Amino acid sequence: MKKFSICFILFWGVVQVSAQKDSIYIAAKLSPNRKILEVKEEIIYHNHSGKALDSIKLLNWIAAYNKRGTSLVYRKLEDRDNSLHFANPGLLGKTLDLKINSDQYQLIGKNDLSEENLFFVLNKPLQVGESIRLELQYQLQLPDKKFTGYGTSESDIALKYFFIVPDHFDPDNNSARSYNDIEEAVNFNTHWKFKFDLPPNLFVDGNLQQNEINSFNGYSDTDPEFVISKSQFQTIKINSDDIATEVKLGYPINPQEVQNLEFFLPLQLKFIKEKTGYIPERLFISDKFRKKEDFFGNNDISFWKFRFKLFTDAEKVDMDYFGIITKKILDESIITSKEDHHWFKNGLKSYLEIQYLKKFYRDAKLLGNLPETSVLGIKPLKWFHASDVKLLDRYGLAYQYIMSQNLDQKIDEPFSALSNFNDMAISSFETGSLFSFSADKMGEEKFNDLLKNYIAENRDQEINPEEFLKKLSEKDASTDYLAAFLKQKNRVNFKLKKFKTKEDSLEIRIAKNTHEAIPVKLETQTREGERKSYWVETAENERLKTVSLPAENIYKITLNDDYIFPEANYRDNFLYTKGLFSNSKKIKFKLIKDIPNPEFNEIYLNPRIRFTNTYDKFLIGMNFKNQSLFDQKFLYSITPSFSTGTGKLTGSGAVAYSFLPAESIIQSLTFGISGSYFHYDFDLAYQKASLYSNISFRKDPRSTVSRGASFSYNYFQRDLNEKMIAERDYDRYNLWTLGYGYADNQMIHEKSFSISTQGMKDFNKITAEAFYRWEFAPRQKLSLRLFGGYFARNETRNNTFNFGIARVSDYSFSYNLLGQSATGGILSQQFVLADGGFKSFIPGTVNQWITSLNVDTSVWKIFHIYADAGVYKNKNNPTQFIWDSGVKVRVIPDFLEIYFPVQSSLGFEPGFKDYGKRIRYTLILNLSTIINAARRGWY
Repeated sequence: MKKFSICFILFWGVVQVSAQKDSIYIAAKLSPNRKILEVKEEIIYHNHSGKALDSIKLLNWIAAYNKRGTSLVYRKLEDRDNSLHFANPGLLGKTLDLKINSDQYQLIGKNDLSEENLFFVLNKPLQVGESIRLELQYQLQLPDKKFTGYGTSESDIALKYFFIVPDHFDPDNNSARSYNDIEEAVNFNTHWKFKFDLPPNLFVDGNLQQNEINSFNGYSDTDPEFVISKSQFQTIKINSDDIATEVKLGYPINPQEVQNLEFFLPLQLKFIKEKTGYIPERLFISDKFRKKEDFFGNNDISFWKFRFKLFTDAEKVDMDYFGIITKKILDESIITSKEDHHWFKNGLKSYLEIQYLKKFYRDAKLLGNLPETSVLGIKPLKWFHASDVKLLDRYGLAYQYIMSQNLDQKIDEPFSALSNFNDMAISSFETGSLFSFSADKMGEEKFNDLLKNYIAENRDQEINPEEFLKKLSEKDASTDYLAAFLKQKNRVNFKLKKFKTKEDSLEIRIAKNTHEAIPVKLETQTREGERKSYWVETAENERLKTVSLPAENIYKITLNDDYIFPEANYRDNFLYTKGLFSNSKKIKFKLIKDIPNPEFNEIYLNPRIRFTNTYDKFLIGMNFKNQSLFDQKFLYSITPSFSTGTGKLTGSGAVAYSFLPAESIIQSLTFGISGSYFHYDFDLAYQKASLYSNISFRKDPRSTVSRGASFSYNYFQRDLNEKMIAERDYDRYNLWTLGYGYADNQMIHEKSFSISTQGMKDFNKITAEAFYRWEFAPRQKLSLRLFGGYFARNETRNNTFNFGIARVSDYSFSYNLLGQSATGGILSQQFVLADGGFKSFIPGTVNQWITSLNVDTSVWKIFHIYADAGVYKNKNNPTQFIWDSGVKVRVIPDFLEIYFPVQSSLGFEPGFKDYGKRIRYTLILNLSTIINAARRGWY
């Protein structure tokens, strides 16, 4: 304690010189098992608010790791990561035995150390500008590093956000703030001093200046972070072109990477300084920061024993570390609230990346060198438009991809509400594209000078980036729209309407769908490839602009080429002035789905061979559609095919149009028509024609909740055999269905509910279904399903439309059964979880009402046990109770599962001679279902 006091007295001398800067001294001793940190801490905190403070708030963010239900645990579950939720207590983090006092003030109140915010009431107000000295003593149980990248592991210990500190972004000390693992800043403009006491053979380094072994101090506008490791850290020093700095790496790298960095870092730092005017004296890069900020999409592609390189190792190092170094410098030089102004630094990072790529990788392709890969002397990727897409186009394409699904968010959305994909596509890429577009319009030198001055004028203080936009607007009025642009989801679209030849000039009509005064870049091109660019100013409320240009053998006209502006639709940005497609778009036929080329109307021709059912067997056909890798509002798909099982022509077709309002409670409203012709029994065909509408309601992009309503009207015509005709079976019927569904696919507590009503001239029925699945241990789940069905009116001639008990009657041809009409054999044993949901072959159907409960729970690995129970009633018959139970084997969970019945209302089923015929299975061959399951947590 004496040593600690002497250090504090020396530290206090520094504090006296630092005016209103807060100061924190921490002495931390690491236990031999590297799990516990003993901490002694001194805080000099000034009242930075505009009023007297009655209480002080300290952040105890290690408590986020301490229990279930914290914001951190919930966010991890949103990202499909349940490791922290199910972690053993010994792997969690928490604060132990906190003691706190002040020699000037009395701290009143007892805090729960499991809380992330500790509030201490003062016995007297802390006046504006006055300071309080706090002495703290506590222990930290460090969490496992696997949860967030911070904590302890076998190889090293990463320390950040663990120590108890004030919150400089809450000067009033009254707002609770939780840790969400989003790399948000807590402290700035603070003088720090750290002294570590480590077990032998451990080294420590961090983002503060090291003044002696295991000791660090200095002023910082970012939060301190340290890495404790068994090996020393790589440091690369740069002294060139008036740049003197050192880059410390908190992770091991190979000699080749060091050599590449020694070559690229001076070039990168020089480039960044030219744009921002500032390079810190030291930069510390942690392993977590590297993984978060590296260049997305340049990694090698590994498949089985093959490895395909998109870029050389040197190019990858250059791209990765330019983004990493850029973001680190921006973090060191700009103080903003990440929650409210994340877009500013993220957008500047993307802007600088765009400028860097323009200078050094202008002609590089999105797929790098991959299209040059030869297979049997053929370069198959050359057939794709993706092979021609430039690396620079990635910024606009990412926005297009997410916007086409109406899953984008406004740029200034609070960061904690952004989906993982929108963190990149919107906060970074869209904002960076806007900055680049503005710089291109006003002149990059003017934009960079403005940026350099703004950073220099606001050093060491929190900024509001909207002030930067105001300065930008004052410099160039064509950027006035930006302030409003950031605050809403945008669907700005420029359209080349028509052109007219008038003497020696072209009169080009440009339409826009917004009242904002947004400039547009027009480019002309001759057949020889000569290009000329023009900036076209549009006035506020000017929806149609006519531009006159010298004809000069112009062949093609383009607006905002190369995705330079985040438009809603690039497909109407191209016109040809000569040839068959003058004043229109060209048509292109393609074989496989691709990144869309907006210059063409693309039609995809896909040969298809697929097994559909035992009657049609393999279908051989050709699919014609316009759906690319990106969603479109208008879609069509036509698939004529030959049925190998019947020797006849079959097929299907559909046309749909979706409305995607940017700001509405509705996410999508789709209207469509479809038709199909296939077989449902040997030599028996059916025709189905549908008119439908689906509504998906707006959802929080980070949420797992989805809601929707649907309506459909279906006409069916079936061939009947002699027996069916004799029994007056239905050969033609119409069905209408109205339904509503709710689903919450969160990891631990998955639930859904649906209700629908269906009818035709002979019946009306109502069905409701509720589902709940609880993951009570890693990969161990309990599922509950409750089904209810009721006929409000039933005047049908047979049991075709009845509720099923163990089998479903697929009269709407929507379940993709392998044996639609099978009554025996392996095809009849296919199970679909619908209606009663019983796995045992309990005979009969239900024509009045049924209620059933289906239970399924994990036992060991892929083995589950299930049980079903239900009550049903048929007309003129008493109510019946039925049940069954058995074992389920999940070969491929949710896609291929096998049911072995054991005990049921029928008896002990393994004792039956035909037990093999009683085994059931589910088989789902729906690729979109697999894709949707895989993409959860990304957006």
